[in-house]
Amino acid sequence: MSKTYNILMYSHDTYGLGHIRRTMAIASQLKCHGVNILIITGSPIVGRFEFPEQIDFVRVPGMIKQSNDNYIPHSIKIDPIHAMSIRQSIIDATAKSFQPDLFIVDKAPRGLKHEIMPTLEWMKQYGKTRTILGLRDIMDDSKSTTADWQDKGIYDVLENLYSEIWVYGHREYYDPIKEYSIPESISKKMVFTGYIPREIHERSCPDTRKNGKKLVVITAGGGGDGYPMMDAYLKALEKYGPQNFRTVMVTGPFMPADLRHDLSERAKKLSVTFYHFYRRMEKLFSNADLVVSMGGYNTICEILSHKQISLIVPRETPRLEQTIRAEVLKEQNLADFIPWHDLGPDTMMEKVNNLLNNSKIIREAVSNFKFTGLDVMHQRVNAFKDIC
Repeated sequence: MSKTYNILMYSHDTYGLGHIRRTMAIASQLKCHGVNILIITGSPIVGRFEFPEQIDFVRVPGMIKQSNDNYIPHSIKIDPIHAMSIRQSIIDATAKSFQPDLFIVDKAPRGLKHEIMPTLEWMKQYGKTRTILGLRDIMDDSKSTTADWQDKGIYDVLENLYSEIWVYGHREYYDPIKEYSIPESISKKMVFTGYIPREIHERSCPDTRKNGKKLVVITAGGGGDGYPMMDAYLKALEKYGPQNFRTVMVTGPFMPADLRHDLSERAKKLSVTFYHFYRRMEKLFSNADLVVSMGGYNTICEILSHKQISLIVPRETPRLEQTIRAEVLKEQNLADFIPWHDLGPDTMMEKVNNLLNNSKIIREAVSNFKFTGLDVMHQRVNAFKDIC
């Protein structure tokens, strides 16, 4: 077939690394002969990622969330309404020029501040493009999500403007159809892909395994709200002294500079290897004996892909997504967690040592965990167009 199959992906990226990392992972999985993938993103660090052949990106002006519905430009000093107008114009022009066969939207059905609604309406009239909404396994608690979706008219958008809804999780673990009161007119379009696998690296990278000591990797994802977890971890090392394990700490690029500096100075005194950003986290995960994280969807997928033991310290605000995921994973013996309100140096040290030395049940469950996301997504693309 001479004609290419064009996939356009949208990831608004107003906070953290989650959206762009998930979008990049999916793009890498869907890439095959005859497929071109173009990613629209506002991520300020998208250029730090490696883009393989057949995948490229269009960068729209970045926006930062100040509150639930208030966003300001990340870099350019213009009125937010003007910035949003620029974003919407770029998105609309890109879609009409690229003429995608498939449009995959990450998490936000209407886009940031409704910015993709004109594009979705055009695609419906255009009639060529299949529209897909990709949702992570858990959005938020039932009450908050249903109220938010009702208030914003999300149910109508899902019913009228999307061909399918891909849920990147297992329904038997957490059922959004039940939890979010999704009607049959929408649920019949939902496909549960399972979790999305990540690239796996071989163990024993020389710069991460030294003196035969076990390795703990602690990461806060984007890092915007990860300081309390990392502070508690360093306080545990400061309180209990040298341990029979090594630590690599990755704060994330969005941690405030003063907090990052505090952690960096303390880590240096404790012989903790410190990074504010590590482009290939999977290399660290492949060598870890334990990963401590806040339990974001993408981090969990990477940890499980490498069959690693995980300690989660989930945030409880502004949404309960990470806490619910931590509870679900613990029920499945796939991880352990510390509730945010119980976080402290004593609890942290107890959990870390226990998981390093007594994790047989979790290790067995993790070893048997099956990733189906890649296969299911390829099946769906093949159903739309027999090319992959």
